[in-house]
Amino acid sequence: MKTDLITIPGVGKDMKEHFIKLGYTNVESLVEANPEEMYEEDRKLCGGSLDRCVLYVYRCAVEYSKTRNKELKWWNFKD
Repeated sequence: MKTDLITIPGVGKDMKEHFIKLGYTNVESLVEANPEEMYEEDRKLCGGSLDRCVLYVYRCAVEYSKTRNKELKWWNFKD
């Protein structure tokens, strides 16, 4: 699937698939998304276990969707 999701800082092929699995197919679709809800849904889809760093990437991605700031770093979105 052709998508602009990999333009998000910290998102590669694997994370792109996480977004698509959740129904987010492009950056614009993330503007109103809730990262915590995304993480919980993804965790369920993965059988209950998912690295917490995925949540940080989701937080970064939602912020990126609003600002298009390419300087964002996912690790700055930790708890």
